[in-house]
Amino acid sequence: MTYIWVGMLVLSVICGALTGRMEGVSAAAMGECIKAVELSITLLGSLCLWGGVMNIAEKSGLTEKISGWFYPLVGRLFRGVRRDSPAFAAISMNLMANLLGLGNAATPLGLTAMRELDRQNGEGESASDDMITFVVLNTASLQLIPTTAATLRLKAGSQNPMEIITCVWLCSVLALAAGLLVNRALRGATRTRGTKSAARRIAKGGSRP
Repeated sequence: MTYIWVGMLVLSVICGALTGRMEGVSAAAMGECIKAVELSITLLGSLCLWGGVMNIAEKSGLTEKISGWFYPLVGRLFRGVRRDSPAFAAISMNLMANLLGLGNAATPLGLTAMRELDRQNGEGESASDDMITFVVLNTASLQLIPTTAATLRLKAGSQNPMEIITCVWLCSVLALAAGLLVNRALRGATRTRGTKSAARRIAKGGSRP
């Protein structure tokens, strides 16, 4: 992402210089910086509110109850994660934050869950199946309340910022289902290739993996 952003900035400056519109580039850069600060302040209120709610839930023991609610789903998707592990609690809270549409608030929980999953994986160079599944689940997240999107729509002057909720439900469900199906299909194909390779090695007199 760093290379992409730097490339976009350099390309903008080059195009502005070639077309003789450097003043416009400078004005746009300064104006968008101001808008970025305004947007950050706008989102800060909702993030602080729900971030505080998440902190209260953790301190009050609600996190454990939420983990229990998500166990039927998380237990099936993450077979290598124990219910009493820190990774399971972080995954459950991450799912709850995404359900509330708090993408930025869910990031710290997602990082914690990924660190715990990596620790269970032995911190190897290759991602485990559970780590890949979590990336898919976190990226194509199911949202019940699109808080961030509604905040942006309200900032843009929308009279009914939550009118997109039905479309959000449909898109998030379809995206999540497609991501998990592809993940399962690729995982099964990888295991099949690994089994066939091991069988060929054994047939040629090689040792068992």
